[in-house]
Amino acid sequence: MNKYVCIHGHFYQPPRENPWLEEVEAQESAAPYHDWNARITAECYGPNGAARILDGKRRIIDIVNNYSRISFNFGPTLLSWMERTVPDAYRRILEADRLSQENFSGHGSALAQAYSHMIMPLANARDRRTQVLWGIADFQRRFDRYPEGMWLPETAVDTATLETLAEQGIKFTILAPRQARRVRNLDSENWENVEGARVDPKLPYLCRLPSGKSIVIFFYDGPPSQEIAFSSLLENGEAFARRLLGTLGGPAVQLAHIATDGETYGHHRAHGDMALAACLRYILSAPDVRLTVYGEFLEKHPPVREVEIIENSSWSCAHGVERWRSNCGCSSGLHPGWTQAWRQPLREALDWLRDRLSPVFEEGMKKFALDPWRARDEYIEVILDRGRNNLEQYFRRLSGRELSPGARVGALKLLEMQRHLMLMYTSCGWFFDEISGLETAQILQYAARAVQLASENGAGDLEEEFIERLSRAPGNVRELPNGARVYRDLVLPARIDLTTVGAQFGVSSLFQDYPPESRLYSYHVRQDAYERTRAGKRVLAAGTITLRSCSTREEEKLDFAALYLGDNTVMGGVKAAAGEDDPRQYATELKEAFLKSDLSSMIRLMDSNFPNRIFGLKQLLAEERRKMVNRVLEVTTIEVESALHKLAEYHYPLIQALKEAGLPLPPALSWTVQCTVNTELREALKAEKLNVTRLKEAVAEAHKWNFRPDNDLLRGYAEKRLEELVERFSHAPEDPTRLTRLESFLKIVESAPLAVSPWPAQNVFFRIGRELVPEMIRRREEGDAAAGRWLGHFAKLGRLLRVHIPVH
Repeated sequence: MNKYVCIHGHFYQPPRENPWLEEVEAQESAAPYHDWNARITAECYGPNGAARILDGKRRIIDIVNNYSRISFNFGPTLLSWMERTVPDAYRRILEADRLSQENFSGHGSALAQAYSHMIMPLANARDRRTQVLWGIADFQRRFDRYPEGMWLPETAVDTATLETLAEQGIKFTILAPRQARRVRNLDSENWENVEGARVDPKLPYLCRLPSGKSIVIFFYDGPPSQEIAFSSLLENGEAFARRLLGTLGGPAVQLAHIATDGETYGHHRAHGDMALAACLRYILSAPDVRLTVYGEFLEKHPPVREVEIIENSSWSCAHGVERWRSNCGCSSGLHPGWTQAWRQPLREALDWLRDRLSPVFEEGMKKFALDPWRARDEYIEVILDRGRNNLEQYFRRLSGRELSPGARVGALKLLEMQRHLMLMYTSCGWFFDEISGLETAQILQYAARAVQLASENGAGDLEEEFIERLSRAPGNVRELPNGARVYRDLVLPARIDLTTVGAQFGVSSLFQDYPPESRLYSYHVRQDAYERTRAGKRVLAAGTITLRSCSTREEEKLDFAALYLGDNTVMGGVKAAAGEDDPRQYATELKEAFLKSDLSSMIRLMDSNFPNRIFGLKQLLAEERRKMVNRVLEVTTIEVESALHKLAEYHYPLIQALKEAGLPLPPALSWTVQCTVNTELREALKAEKLNVTRLKEAVAEAHKWNFRPDNDLLRGYAEKRLEELVERFSHAPEDPTRLTRLESFLKIVESAPLAVSPWPAQNVFFRIGRELVPEMIRRREEGDAAAGRWLGHFAKLGRLLRVHIPVH
């Protein structure tokens, strides 16, 4: 076999977590999804783990895990989010690497990635080393093996970066064709200049390094890679496959391979996951061609040629790596006339901050008998497992002794400072057009968190000088004219401390029941005392909590009180917990005033007892504000719907008469009936126990009045109900009742229509079909009538889900 094909996908999103909460907050631009990670997972990361193959009738005939048949890398910070938030999609990625080892001679599909997508040639030596070590450690923990290859962010490369990879035993990396300078045969002294993307991408190349070490480089094929990203090549999977196969020719050993952003397959190009699946299926059936991954190809066909790279080059900047440090002219193209002159002063400000805090870190860590930079290199072990035992083992191994709780907090703050100093170099902060953009504001939040942690470790006030340096970075938006304003207006309002979190807990507990010990974002909350009192709409909560940061282990005991007075009126307060000699008399007085509806006394008691106050929704954290507004709206909506329902009942004879007479309903009556119908549908869908008859009647009523259901309101309830029914069916698939109940529900939903996504149900149905249908067919052939009936209903369910699994 001389002809091989490999498709590489670089799957990555920048870290989006609020640095103080360690969770991704809602991003309105990603609507209707909570945030961009969630949206891209729904459009790309999830579908590629269960990609559809369709027949000529647009029915699903196979579901495959694309990741198991391609080469891929996932950003470690993205995988961390997926592990917590979308475990099923995450599991398929890990499973793919295991499956691929069976397909590719023991070589896995997955490659490692430099940890936080830092532009490596612009990093200092310490950061380069830590980024590689963290990327390897993260990979090992997830994929249970050592990585053969590593993806460099934006394929940005220089010799120092390659030396770092080779030093850690990385065998190969992937670069763009324009990053090759010259090549020669290993047995030749004559170099051939290949600048201008003239390198032959069908071969691997050995790159000898000044240290005496070497690394292999694969240069992906540029034209087809560009066509996938920027043309219509993904509209047809077979055309995609033929384009790749068409690059192969002649008897020599050769590899047709491409590399693109993985998000192309489903996010940038709708249904790109299906085109990729069809392409892979076509290649697998092609004679004399083998689908492969880089590790397998390298084992079978070691390099026979040598290469020298172009220093400080990348795949997404024609000027090398200038996109991440200067106004080179590279931009998104969405804002002609905008300047990117902010890029250089932004990088200079961040470099200044990093360098000013390095001695703070070194001196601080030495106080705890810790080798500073070794401790940082190995801190990834704590990031991956923040459990108490693991933390104690980490410090004991590095310091040779037990650290006191106070010393652990101090050391962890310094280590977290370093983590955020590296996160602030995430490449996306420079990639786009404006310094006030989402990605740049995000990296400045990491910088702000590092400044805060440094200040808490006695570094003094560096913030004003940092802000002054940011003022030299010009913006393009009148309201945010420079980096200093971006920092003050978009970054500093997000900064919080333990007392802020305590106040948020108090307000949140007005409506949410928390167990005695719980997690609020990245904080552990223990309730030492808690009481909630209701009086009509009004709610009072007061108590004492012990709050601990899960990242720094900093801990504080706090007293709090929170009041909800109806509509959008909410207030809360928090302070350091009273000592044993203080009986918290204010709590008793506050409760008495609350029960008497004595508003002035409640406000006076809050003012006199709580220096840290929340006066309204605006002072809540963004996520808590959304939750609170939703709770207030839920109560208000129920009241409005109840009133409209009574109006609809009262005027029903008139409404019915108008309908029978063929006369249009006045808008007021029309909206009253439509709201009532939607309410009935919602209540039928969210009922604790599904009543199929009630749901069918609600849908019939909607048809009667020719009203389309409110999909945005009802889709979520319908999908949750479908998920419950599918889950029950998967636990006992042979139970005909569960099968027919799922069938009935889908028929009703289809007739509504509610635009429900059948994607999870299709996955379960397909798996059950592959496992159980052959057995049921065998039983039917042996005369089992029940098996025959089961197969009949299964076929009907398949038609509703558009999944074709033959039952004959």
